[in-house]
Amino acid sequence: MLEVSNATLHYGAAQALRGVSLKAGAGKITCVLGRNGVGKTSLMRSIVGHHRLTSGSVAFEGKALDRSAAYDRARSGIAFVPQGREIFPLLTVRENLESGFAPLKRADRHIPGHVFELFPVLKQMLARRGGDLSGGQQQQLAIGRALVMRPKLLVLDEPTEGIQPSIIKDIGRAIRYLRDQAGIAVLLVEQYLDFCRELADEVNIMDRGRIVHTGPAEDLDRADVRKFLTV
Repeated sequence: MLEVSNATLHYGAAQALRGVSLKAGAGKITCVLGRNGVGKTSLMRSIVGHHRLTSGSVAFEGKALDRSAAYDRARSGIAFVPQGREIFPLLTVRENLESGFAPLKRADRHIPGHVFELFPVLKQMLARRGGDLSGGQQQQLAIGRALVMRPKLLVLDEPTEGIQPSIIKDIGRAIRYLRDQAGIAVLLVEQYLDFCRELADEVNIMDRGRIVHTGPAEDLDRADVRKFLTV
């Protein structure tokens, strides 16, 4: 479904990505791991259209996206939950969810029932401002907003960062549901190894702007793989 080929990205003279190639298939969870500063977020933002690659390509469902703006990629079925959540703090929960209507046709502009099934707390807090929610509730809101877009590919950048364990479990259950029941392709950046080990169908390890290992989640127990994840 998603294929990144030989992606290179520069910020001025600094090179963030060095020939990265990666695939994410429908009905699978693909996890990207690595130490801080190795290019994980740069890769995700390049996939969703926030950064223009220096060279290389991004293709989705066989269509090249290299010249497509972020809003066109959203219309094609790519939804992004950024690191830090980036909800609208002064809008209500309902209004935050409805901001996901932007890429949809008018007939599809309603909140799907499974958003509230996965995150029932959102239904209880529809009239509350987003900024009044806890960090974990804001993360559920950010994921819910992405699901309103009816994505075929869901890109999540460190969804467990700063979140209490009970909500991490809720997020894990939601991601499994999206893979197993909805057949969505999930591309997940994480630092929490146990979360990836439990969820991932495939892991990609990054170091210094490159993918240095690709394999099943069980590879996270190998010493030659873990050396890229320890400080």
